[in-house]
Amino acid sequence: MDSRTGLAAVLLAACLLSACASRSIDVRPSPVAALDVAGWPCDSLDDETERVQQRASDVAYAVDVHRGNNIIAFSVGTMVFWPALLAMRPDGPEAAELAQLKGRYDALQRAAREQGCPPMADELPPARATRLPLLLGDRLVYDERSGHSGPSQELGLRLRALKRGELDFMLERGDRQPDVPWRQDAAGNLLSPLPQPLLAWSRLLRRDMVLGDVLTGELIGPDADARSGRLHGQVIALGPVLESGRKFDAATIELFGDVPNGNGSSRVEGVMVVDRFSGVLLRLELRSGNPDYALRRRLVRIEPAS
Repeated sequence: MDSRTGLAAVLLAACLLSACASRSIDVRPSPVAALDVAGWPCDSLDDETERVQQRASDVAYAVDVHRGNNIIAFSVGTMVFWPALLAMRPDGPEAAELAQLKGRYDALQRAAREQGCPPMADELPPARATRLPLLLGDRLVYDERSGHSGPSQELGLRLRALKRGELDFMLERGDRQPDVPWRQDAAGNLLSPLPQPLLAWSRLLRRDMVLGDVLTGELIGPDADARSGRLHGQVIALGPVLESGRKFDAATIELFGDVPNGNGSSRVEGVMVVDRFSGVLLRLELRSGNPDYALRRRLVRIEPAS
């Protein structure tokens, strides 16, 4: 079973557990005029479909968090399972937005069929890939330290695939540790299970962040048995950054939140700098009373693909 099929199964199972399958679905697609997308080229239809599905996934996740289900922890790129999302029975603005998004998705699918477009490919279109600050095979090398003066370890992320809404890396840790997949979305959020004992975040970052944006997501700690922390942020600066001859469109984010600490919790705060276009992390500094969440991770160089 691949990851897309797996997500569909998880969402459908969650739907069945909540008995939504035995009830009528409240959220119905809103009709969208087909003229709005008629005549669009196939690549434009695919790009808009990707945007619509990503937004639907974000809205569903917000509903899931509000209800405390913690079902949709990870997304798989731009794939969403519409029956389960519409059966989550949201109300208010979320229900209206999901209905509008489903209506637009249906209109895009009709337009694609009428124009004989091929199925949307997983791979990132070459025209978009060339705008990224990375190339396939590039290796991002990070220096990671516990706290501000702890021992240093080198982490390598080698880019092995560019997909719609997703960058696939291979995490290389050395010290005879096996390489493991590291998948993140185009905003920089982790999509794959966290390689232990590292720290990562999910659903925190958004594409095209602007100054003043307020963010909320999960901070996933190095202890596989510990619950996730809650992380908030605000974009406080934007600007270009050069690293190894590559130009990044950087967003600086002030972070704060709470992380588990024994039977209680501890405050966490810090700063993160990420590329707005690719989601590549440039710098992360966290301070916390729980030493597992106090660290520095900094991009020190990019080794070009050979």
